Amino acid sequence: MKAKVIGGPASPYVRKVLTALHIKGIEFTIDPIVPFFGNDAFGRISPLRRIPVYIDDQVTLCDSSVILQYLEDRWPEESIYPKDVSARAHARWLEEFGDTRVGDVFIWKLFFDAVIAPAVFGAERHPEQRAAVLAKDLPDVMDYLESQMPEDGFLCGDFSVAELALAPHFANLAWARVEPDWSRWPKTGAWLKRANEESTLGELAKTGAQLLRIPPLQHREKLTELGFDVTTETFGAEKPRPGVRLS
Repeated sequence: MKAKVIGGPASPYVRKVLTALHIKGIEFTIDPIVPFFGNDAFGRISPLRRIPVYIDDQVTLCDSSVILQYLEDRWPEESIYPKDVSARAHARWLEEFGDTRVGDVFIWKLFFDAVIAPAVFGAERHPEQRAAVLAKDLPDVMDYLESQMPEDGFLCGDFSVAELALAPHFANLAWARVEPDWSRWPKTGAWLKRANEESTLGELAKTGAQLLRIPPLQHREKLTELGFDVTTETFGAEKPRPGVRLS
């Protein structure tokens, strides 16, 4: 059977998993739901009501980092983790930083407020909160990333889970109409360009941008048009409901 991915490419965590599947040559079908439009069955397999969910003949998993580790353990060819033990540990740390701190600032504090909250829930934006994040949180994240960047190549040697966890967030940051000052963080800008060009991350971001321009209920049709193998059944619903925020 083909693997199944639940969640659409507008999510950085979905793009992380889809790129890993491409690197490893694993075929998949996709149910491109927006998580806030998940039905009751979606809530049963993803109790935090988050995407992606990955399903195959052995597992149902609903965390991008757990999914990547499973893919690596089951299909170790075309590894997405460094071989050197210290580099591997560093890559895992950067993945954790991407999933938590970068996700909190780029996705929940900026992208959610600018795009998801008004479009999905009809909520007002919070310009004062945005200004505070841009003044303090975003520079803090970018300064740390710049301190980790190599002069060329990738963060932990070859393209790895570090790129998969960090690079996708920048597309959502751009969709929130935030452009980092690349003259202040030039190594990060150069690294991001390499990561997008030397993997499917860049093309998947273009796909995500197209989905954001149309209603969620039209995403299945659009991805079919773009050549994705879309599932015949969906975990999607017509009305949105919030997910679970963790402190």
